[in-house]
Amino acid sequence: MKVIHDLGRLVGVDLGHVAVTGREPVMPSPFRIGTAAAASIGAATAAVALLKGRRGQAEVDMRHAAVAFRSERHFRIHGEPIPLWAPLSGDYASEDGQVRIHANFDHHRDAALAALGLPLDATREQVKQACERRTGKEIEEAVTAAGGCAAAMRSRTEWAQHPHGREPLIMLDRLPGPPPQEPRLRVVDLTRVIAGPVASRFLASHGADVMHVCGPGIPEVPGLVLETSAGKRSCHVELPAEAGRLRELVRGADVVIRGYRPGALDRLGFGIDDLVALRPGLVVVDVSAYGQGPWHGRRGFDSLVQMVTGIVAESGALPCQALDHATGYLAAFAAVTALVRRQREGGSWHARLSLAGTAHWLDGLGRIRPGVEPETADLLDVRDGYTFVRPAGLIGGRPPVWAPPPRPGEHAAAW
Repeated sequence: MKVIHDLGRLVGVDLGHVAVTGREPVMPSPFRIGTAAAASIGAATAAVALLKGRRGQAEVDMRHAAVAFRSERHFRIHGEPIPLWAPLSGDYASEDGQVRIHANFDHHRDAALAALGLPLDATREQVKQACERRTGKEIEEAVTAAGGCAAAMRSRTEWAQHPHGREPLIMLDRLPGPPPQEPRLRVVDLTRVIAGPVASRFLASHGADVMHVCGPGIPEVPGLVLETSAGKRSCHVELPAEAGRLRELVRGADVVIRGYRPGALDRLGFGIDDLVALRPGLVVVDVSAYGQGPWHGRRGFDSLVQMVTGIVAESGALPCQALDHATGYLAAFAAVTALVRRQREGGSWHARLSLAGTAHWLDGLGRIRPGVEPETADLLDVRDGYTFVRPAGLIGGRPPVWAPPPRPGEHAAAW
C-alpha cells in the first residue's frame, strides 16, 4: 500500500513490503476510514517488524483494522458495554448551525454550564435552549474560556483557512543525545482517553513493558481506561508531590508518551528538555488535539476536532473515533521508528502528532462510496470476563498479544 510507504518516508525509514488484504469500502462513510486504519496499523506493525529484524514480514487486514478503530464500542465487561458518553455530551443546534459540547468529565460539564449561564443541575433540554440563542462560535469561545470543551461546526473550506487547518501528520526531530543504543522497550504512558492509550496499548501488545501513570483523582472514563490498558501495568503518582517517583520511571524508560495539553507537564518539570536530561537517548512522543498553532493549549477530543475540521459538515460524524485511533497507531509508529533511528544514528528523539493533523491526512486520502457495517463476530474474543477486538496486524503470521488490563493503580511506580 503506497500510503504505508509514504508514512515510512515521512519519518525516514524503509518499512519494506507490507501485505494488505481487503479493500474499501469497509465503513458507512465517504471518508477512507479503512485505508486510514490499514495504513496506520500496518505502518506501526511494519515498524515493529523492522525493529525486531523482521523487515518485510508485516501484514494487515483492512476490515480487521477498521473494526479495531471501534474497539471501545465492542468492549464488554461480563457481557455489558461500557458507558462512553455523559448525558450532556453531544451536538446542539446553535443560532447559526451546530455546536458540540464535550461533558464527559464533571469539571468540563460544570464549565460548559457556567458559560451558558445554567445551574449545575441543568437538563439537556435547558442546554439545548441556551445554545439556540447563541452562535456556535460564541458558545465555543465562552465554554473554552471557562475551561470547558466545545466546538462550533465549520466547513472544510473554512477550516483550511484556519491556522491549524494544515497541521503536519508527524513531526519527528532528532535531539542531541548519546551514540546508538539498543532499546529495552520500556514505555512510560502519560496519556488519557483514546489516542495516547491506544499507542501504548499497541506497544504492549508487541512486548513492550508499559507503565501507565495516572494521578489519583484525575478524571477518567473508567471503561475506557480498562479497554485501552490491556497488557500494561498501572501506577498512581501524584504530581508535584511525588515527582521524584516519576523521574525514576523516566530514567529507566526508552519511550515517554505524553497526552496532556501542551505545556501542562512542562510546568511540573517534565518538559522535553527535562525528560531528555533525565534520560539521554529518550524518545518522547507528544499527542495533542490541535498541534502547534494558536490553539495548541486548547482542550480537544476526537468528536470536537471532527466538528471544527469540516468532517461533520460534509458527511456527519464518522462511524468511529477514527482521528483518535489513527493518531494513536501513528504515535506508536513514530515511537518505534524513532527507536529504529536511534539504533542507527544515536541521539534523543521528539515526535509530535495531533488529531487536527490526522484529520488533514484523512481528508487527503480522498472519498469513496460509503459501505455498510462490517462483520465483527470473527474478530472478537472473550477472556477473563472481557469481550474485546483481537489486536490487528501480523508479523511473520503471528498476531500481537492481548493481556487482561490491570486495576488502576495496581502496581508500584517502579520497573
